[in-house]
Amino acid sequence: MVHSTIDSGDGAWGRWRILAFPNSCNVALEEAAINRIAMNETVQVAQVVCPLEKYTMNNKGAFPSSRPLAPTVGFFPKWEYRTPHLLALSITPSVRDLIIRTCDALFLEDDLVGTSTIIWKGRASRIHVSYFVQSVNSSDSSGKTLTVNLGLINSSSVYGPDISNLTLYVSYETKDRLRVRITDSTQQRWEIPQEIIPRQNQTSQNFSVTDNDLVFTLRNTTPFGFTITRRSTNDTVFDTTPNPSDPNTTFIFKDQYIQLSSSLPNNRSSLYGLGEHTKSTFKILANQMLTLWAADIASVNPDLNLYGSHPFYMDVRSPSGDGRVKAGTTHGVLLLNSNGMDVNYTGDRVTYNVIGGVVDLYFFAGPTPESVMDQYTELIGRPAPMPYWSFGFHQCKYGYKNVSDLEGVVAGYANASIPLDVMWTDIDYMDAYKDFTLDPVNFPLDKMQNFTNTLHQNGQKYVVILDPGISINDSYGSYTRGKEADIYIKRDGIPYQGNVWPGDVYFPDFVHPQSEPYWENEIKLFLEQLPVDGLWIDMNEVSNFQTSAPTPNSTLDDPLYKINDSGGHRPILSKTIPGSALHYGNVTEYNVHNLYGMLQAKATNKALTNVTGKRPFVLSRSTFVSSGKYAAHWTGDNGARWNDLAYSIPGILNFGLFGVPMVGADICGFIGDTNEELCRRWIQVGAFYPFSRDHSDKNSIRQELYVWESVAASAKKVLGLRYRLLPLYYTSMYQAHKNGTPIARPLFFSFPEDTNTYDISSQFLIGKGVMVSPVLQQGATSVEAYFPAGNWYDLFNYTSLSVDTGKNVTLDAPPDHINVHVHEGNILALQGEALTTQAARNTSFELLVVIGSSNESAGEVFLDDGEELEMGGEGGKWSFVRFHSARAQNGSLILSSNVENGDFALSQGWIIDKITVLGLDKDHAKVESSVSLPIGKEFELELKPNQTVTKTLFSRDHSLIKF
Repeated sequence: MVHSTIDSGDGAWGRWRILAFPNSCNVALEEAAINRIAMNETVQVAQVVCPLEKYTMNNKGAFPSSRPLAPTVGFFPKWEYRTPHLLALSITPSVRDLIIRTCDALFLEDDLVGTSTIIWKGRASRIHVSYFVQSVNSSDSSGKTLTVNLGLINSSSVYGPDISNLTLYVSYETKDRLRVRITDSTQQRWEIPQEIIPRQNQTSQNFSVTDNDLVFTLRNTTPFGFTITRRSTNDTVFDTTPNPSDPNTTFIFKDQYIQLSSSLPNNRSSLYGLGEHTKSTFKILANQMLTLWAADIASVNPDLNLYGSHPFYMDVRSPSGDGRVKAGTTHGVLLLNSNGMDVNYTGDRVTYNVIGGVVDLYFFAGPTPESVMDQYTELIGRPAPMPYWSFGFHQCKYGYKNVSDLEGVVAGYANASIPLDVMWTDIDYMDAYKDFTLDPVNFPLDKMQNFTNTLHQNGQKYVVILDPGISINDSYGSYTRGKEADIYIKRDGIPYQGNVWPGDVYFPDFVHPQSEPYWENEIKLFLEQLPVDGLWIDMNEVSNFQTSAPTPNSTLDDPLYKINDSGGHRPILSKTIPGSALHYGNVTEYNVHNLYGMLQAKATNKALTNVTGKRPFVLSRSTFVSSGKYAAHWTGDNGARWNDLAYSIPGILNFGLFGVPMVGADICGFIGDTNEELCRRWIQVGAFYPFSRDHSDKNSIRQELYVWESVAASAKKVLGLRYRLLPLYYTSMYQAHKNGTPIARPLFFSFPEDTNTYDISSQFLIGKGVMVSPVLQQGATSVEAYFPAGNWYDLFNYTSLSVDTGKNVTLDAPPDHINVHVHEGNILALQGEALTTQAARNTSFELLVVIGSSNESAGEVFLDDGEELEMGGEGGKWSFVRFHSARAQNGSLILSSNVENGDFALSQGWIIDKITVLGLDKDHAKVESSVSLPIGKEFELELKPNQTVTKTLFSRDHSLIKF
């Protein structure tokens, strides 16, 4: 280490200052450097001063996590490091990397004399690096494709050499989707193969360019840029035109560093997505760095990169001043790239800093949130249908001791009359934590078989956990079969050895074509012993308890650009498989790291499908683009804290946008001890998560819902409503599978014109019109909830609330109550309360008709056996019923149904035995009618305000139905 040893004279603050000038200042610096500093240690005592804010470093040179240094807080004219006694200056790697990335120079200034001396100078200013247009070619006569050759203007060695020649491809793939791809003109680069994520990339011929509302414009400037605008409004969707005064906006393309930046309309863009992170808000706030790199970082840590990578965002626009852009106009943007990246969002600009791959951008025209999801999941794959039983309540804990413990939990729920559909077991059931084994002492095979069989006899299910690491043990069949098939990830020509729960392990390579047959066989052998109903795949980021040494002379384990992994720019090989490890076909871990969880989910889904012949249930911790096609997700290791309760809502809403609609958070909290009030409030919210599971850590107190009387009482109340709403949840799953629409939705999905809904992070919708407004603060007995315009009805007691325009309303929320409302214009098909979904499916239906100002209401219900492989497939056993109501001129209500494939519903004997109408008129806020209608047969009936039963009722074949 080289020291700059300078006597500060009187030792007072301010005599000597170390100044770091960002590139954007273009400061002219002298070349008379007298000392260079190897910036690789720590500043012993320092302060950072800038014109806008002041930060104090601790004695290890680290900035407080609550106020990280730029770029999170923006770029300043200068940063000053002041030292009272400058005996030796040395700087942490994280600060060093920050200076290298953002500064031209570091130099010493004597502010008493006014002299300055350079002590470090950047190798080149990034402001000069970019590309120009060399040639443009239209690839076909339709005008749907364009090829542009780009040449390098000026080179820089920062983060490695630039790629000299690039090719930009533009293609209108559908009437709603535009693709822009930029890659090396001469050498093939890593990009996600079709075999891993199948997608429709062939341009469809049955539309013209003018059918697509998105317009691509090439800026033949120096440097070049491109914009995406809307044909209908001329609103800018994406604009890469660089800002000459800001080097962070220029386009850079190197082997291990890509920078791409787009400006956004100031104060009109609301961005959502770009995960996975724990966030306090659903809407992405300005001045945030969002790092995408799959890591085993507990979700109890906010603002860090977590288990999955989803480089997709939805942009919901506020209206333009000229009135051309309507409120709620929405588009989506996907950067299909599996490499690690930082995404910097400043409020008026989004900038990608990616450590490999290509630029592969997809733009989805919308123009509504629902249509964006339809277009996005059309590309990446529709969400997998989930079995009906998975919408029941689930119970788990890391630390269940033995089979008797499991049986006691199931009995505890039954004795308390709290619904329980699915029992889970963490790694406790395994023999020495080895996959596909059973602990012979605490979870012996015979007792486990009896336990599972008893669950099945009671209409309940059982799910167990699997981790990817296979224990290295020659007496362990799963290990030896994997070794014989040669399906383990390798490094230096031999299987890479990691360390997780069972000790030393090898990791299956799910890129390898033989990995799926291997994995399926292991699952088959296990299920032949123990017929579990679903599989939970954990630790698949991949998590590794050790950090391997980097490969010498390789930048794959430690690239020059350091993404902000774990919030401290830690090396990307930390606690995972090193980037230099190789998958099948010499594909590096560096390139496919973020894909591992998705590939394991794909293999697990396929295995369960083939082995059981039923609709599979897979829960995966690590996810990537298209994971929803194979698996559900939970938000990981949260904490038993009020903040984590609040964070769960943005987390769940984000995964709906990522095409993973079956998502939930660990109810009552995973890490730490919960308490009665927190657990009571959490089940009130968690009962309405799409995936509803109580789960806690080994070291946490027991928190099953029957432990506290008040929690048990709330659980029975809210789960009772959830089970009545099961037809809504399941029909929403059907809509997600067909169109990509989330089950749990932000309010702006149904009310996009209401700009106040864009900032809401504490409420959510189930389906189109059921709104959940929970208590998220300790000690609160009321909640301020936002209500979009219209009539709303409490689903517990049918009391009404009406607002002419959207506004905040203070609602009573006593300890045992959560506010759940349904909006006017909806028709809900409800079933009875029960302790299992199987029992609930056997109850009669009730139609809840909510009339509004439009005098029309609509709803629908999808019905099948809950486990058929394809949901709503051609020739399948299913029924789909649409309901519609309209007010007649005489004031009565005409209610009718339209049935598709009614035979299945008729074969099940499902009956509508009650119709409840809300808001029929001022004198009849609620009208109830007893009926007996086969739900699988179309009907039309008339309800009059002064009658509580129907007057006449005819089926669509005009035969009179009597009741």
